[in-house]
Amino acid sequence: MVSDREMDWELLQQARGGDFSAFETLVARYERRIFGLARRIVRSEHDAEEVVQQTFITLIEHLHDFRGDSAFATWLLRIASNHALALLRREAVRSTASLADDIRHDGDGDPPFPSFIAEWRETPDQILARAETRRIVQEALDELDDKYRLTFLLRDVEGLSTAETAEALGITEGNVKVRLLRARLMLREKLTRIFGDEARAVAPHRHDED
Repeated sequence: MVSDREMDWELLQQARGGDFSAFETLVARYERRIFGLARRIVRSEHDAEEVVQQTFITLIEHLHDFRGDSAFATWLLRIASNHALALLRREAVRSTASLADDIRHDGDGDPPFPSFIAEWRETPDQILARAETRRIVQEALDELDDKYRLTFLLRDVEGLSTAETAEALGITEGNVKVRLLRARLMLREKLTRIFGDEARAVAPHRHDED
């Protein structure tokens, strides 16, 4: 059975040879996924469509640049995320600080400890199986500061490596790790208040009380 990675490579080779139908097949395979990523980053369907167009224009222009060091999907998602981030910066979609700012505050210090901790009533996969809870999760994600939200999207949702996420956001790998940890903790606290079992709440532990 041919793997997705092998299929992508074969289609890419055909597209490089001038087979436009192979290129169209690549577009069909990844258009929805790229749109989903772009929509979550720029929060606008119109802008997300622009990101999709720019991503595939870039693909046409750089068909011969992909060397297979990573999966084609990862490479393409990195291109899409770069276009989406560039659009965010260019249009100032949100009046937040620069995505790469305050690096000095992303050191190795202790992350903020959640004020409410409890075992969830259901497992994460059971929670995400319902459309309503997917909406709640998305709303919780939207409430995060951009630098944490985007790190979480690229690293945990789209599966980019730490190095690839760092490259896309223009920060160090160490900053990616710290931002990802903080994003996970903040999301965990937000969602625990909805899905947690208050009967099994745990008193928060603070490092300054040691």
